[in-house]
Amino acid sequence: MSPARSANGARSADGTRPGAIRPVSPEVLAEHVTALVTARPGRVRLVVDGAPPTGPDRLAAAVVEALRPAGRAALHVRAADFLRPASVRLEYGHRDEEMFLDGWLDEGALRREVLDPAAPDGAGRVLPRLWDAERDRAYREDYRDLGPSGVVVLSGSLLLGRGLPVDIAVHLRMGGAQLHRRTHADDLWTLPVFERYERERDPGGAADVLVMADHPDRPAVRG
Repeated sequence: MSPARSANGARSADGTRPGAIRPVSPEVLAEHVTALVTARPGRVRLVVDGAPPTGPDRLAAAVVEALRPAGRAALHVRAADFLRPASVRLEYGHRDEEMFLDGWLDEGALRREVLDPAAPDGAGRVLPRLWDAERDRAYREDYRDLGPSGVVVLSGSLLLGRGLPVDIAVHLRMGGAQLHRRTHADDLWTLPVFERYERERDPGGAADVLVMADHPDRPAVRG
């Protein structure tokens, strides 16, 4: 029996409606994102965006591991390794919300050292890490050659809505109550920024894959 149709009659191959929420395991989520990447020829720039409790670094690492057996060289780049020096980042204090939203990330360096060279027509030489924010000094890191079909997986928070040049975007969304519950006490001041980010930048609407991550061990994907 064919599945019941929605109001517009559209159904995907597995019978779910476009926009429907489909529960998956973390492993299946990683496989789903990996399949989107491997379906594209040449170099690919994937961004995995979400507040820290949603685990963007964890998903990015899982995708990198899944890509290697598929024959695609993959490099995991953390946005936290491309922050501005403390003298710039914390110029207005350690808890300035405007700076946290738009001023902490060294967007120019991220474009220059990672995203632009990882483009299909880029040089292919990518810097994995730039700035050690804990020690407030530069990493001594060698460039990595992606080759013609390499993949950069960029993970972090507040990355969408900036116009960064990426090919596939994943956004991990967590509701306010859960985000409050799972955020470390020292970081609770960031919660209004994440609320504003969801409201003003609409990262879910900008993403190719929206993941409901209230329970990171039981995610759900918008169909």
